[in-house]
Amino acid sequence: MGGRMKFNIPCPGCNGTGRTNNECATCHGEGVVSRTETVDFRIKAGTRDGQRIRLQGKGNAGLNGGAPGDLFLIVRTGTNPVFTRVGDDIHITVPVTVAEASLGAKVDVPTIDGRAQLKIPPGTQGGQKLRMRERGVENAQHAGQRGDEIVTVDVVIPTLNDERSREIMRELAKLNNQDPRVALFDKL
Repeated sequence: MGGRMKFNIPCPGCNGTGRTNNECATCHGEGVVSRTETVDFRIKAGTRDGQRIRLQGKGNAGLNGGAPGDLFLIVRTGTNPVFTRVGDDIHITVPVTVAEASLGAKVDVPTIDGRAQLKIPPGTQGGQKLRMRERGVENAQHAGQRGDEIVTVDVVIPTLNDERSREIMRELAKLNNQDPRVALFDKL
């Protein structure tokens, strides 16, 4: 990364003291002058939002010709419409059909590295979380160690637009006549 930054540097006329035989004509007795400088720096993979990066000796000039201070950068990351980062893990919600959730399937899901296949086990429920190991963000402190991608399954209920589809759904309801609310009332 790189960027232009404005710094104070020791005055070249008086070497940061603010005095020559008379008042310094370059800095007018301040001991520093402003200058814009381009600074190149590297941000490690896995750096988190709000994390500070220290660039030693790249800050403002020291007083009376002293050593320059340090420049601290605070990292601000943007948001993504698909992924959410929690620590080193990446969270995503993936829609699946009723048939995929009921029977099981392999579906393509986006990852930060591109597409990957996720196995949906038979009987997967809406809201269930599935883990894709080492598909998250690289850890900034431990090179080569990555977080996971946590996939929340969103079962999409089909819109029944024709009588044949409604008939099939009624048949399915007769074959699987379990009441999912029984356990709820048993707890009362």
